[in-house]
Amino acid sequence: MNGMSDALTAPLPERMRPQTLDEYVGQEHLIGPGRLLSKVFTEQKLLSVVLWGPPGTGKTTLAKLLAQQAGARFVELSAVATGAKELREQFQAADEERRFYGTQTVLFVDEIHRYSKAQQDVLLPAVEHGTVYLIGSTTQNPRICLTSALLSRMQVCQLYALKPQHVETVLTRALKDPERGYGDYAIDVADDAWRALITDAGGDLRKGLHALEWAIQCAWQPGQRDIRVTMEHVREASQGVAGQFDETVLYDMLSAFGKSLRGSDSDAALYWFMRMTAAGLDPRIPVRRLIVHASEDVGLASPQAMPQAVAALQALESVGMPEARIPVAQAIIFVCEAPKSNSVVTALDRVQEAIMRAPHAEVPKHLRDKSYPRADDGTVTYRYPHDYPEHYIAQQYLPDACKNDIFYRPGALGTESRISPRKC
Repeated sequence: MNGMSDALTAPLPERMRPQTLDEYVGQEHLIGPGRLLSKVFTEQKLLSVVLWGPPGTGKTTLAKLLAQQAGARFVELSAVATGAKELREQFQAADEERRFYGTQTVLFVDEIHRYSKAQQDVLLPAVEHGTVYLIGSTTQNPRICLTSALLSRMQVCQLYALKPQHVETVLTRALKDPERGYGDYAIDVADDAWRALITDAGGDLRKGLHALEWAIQCAWQPGQRDIRVTMEHVREASQGVAGQFDETVLYDMLSAFGKSLRGSDSDAALYWFMRMTAAGLDPRIPVRRLIVHASEDVGLASPQAMPQAVAALQALESVGMPEARIPVAQAIIFVCEAPKSNSVVTALDRVQEAIMRAPHAEVPKHLRDKSYPRADDGTVTYRYPHDYPEHYIAQQYLPDACKNDIFYRPGALGTESRISPRKC
């Protein structure tokens, strides 16, 4: 930390990284008595695992502690900066360590989801033969981003965002520790600033420690050992980071936004839209979802929902944020409060089923193109609807294989309730 003790030059999250299992907080479902990873600590039996969870929940630290407890050599790689060549080099070194010194190797791969399928395949023989024990960390769902072959050789362990009491424990430890933290300084944190540090961390311990470090830096003056940290210092230190999220949380919030639209909860839909955009998400992403939901969940029950949603996107493109949030909010509320119908999307599902039943069904003869000579008998003549009362005449338009099917079934709400079922 610039201007303070030379002992505090490393970032606070790195200095406060747990050195023993006793210092580790959270994830009791994995390391508590009788839990999956507790066997590694009690029996020193290594296994290959994928540590899946949000940032700042202790994935890297847990991997290091597992290797340390088992007396294994620990090698850390980043999937962003390494590839097949570096992996093969590490496998060779691990094999030599095992054969010559009897030492096992834990290969920790950060952001393992960044590896391509081919790179993941390179890992398979080394994991299967025990050349290395692989520990991968990821913020993405491993069942989606990792190959089934690699997953079958590893145990998936999900980590969760830390609870406020966990964050408070570590922040308190950082203030009191004279070697790794600020124990040599008299630091007083205002109550509201302390609560904000814990809350704004959002279960991300790294974020909380960074915010504490930056707030102290904001409050510190040269030569000063008594430091008063206020809410103003915390806000200055935390600006732009409180709402950040990884891709998994993004998809969860988009899902919550869509379900709120479908569930007619305009308060929740507005909340999720503002929450995502405040965190820096491109607002066009949820507005595009809004357009789809205007048809999927409202449809012809309120046909104006679609123009409202499309107009919101046009306003966003032409006006920009933050002003465009107003017409977007109008469209969100309209879609939420409109009568609901999913008859459009269910009609498409029924059509798809009919096509799968009879993928080669022929076009009825009276509907075929007459602009060129054909060798059909013409026994059924096409009847022009405008020549009949109400511009309608019953005749077959579907292929014989599904001529009696009803795909679109109007709902009973809003405008759609006035649509008559098919007459033939």
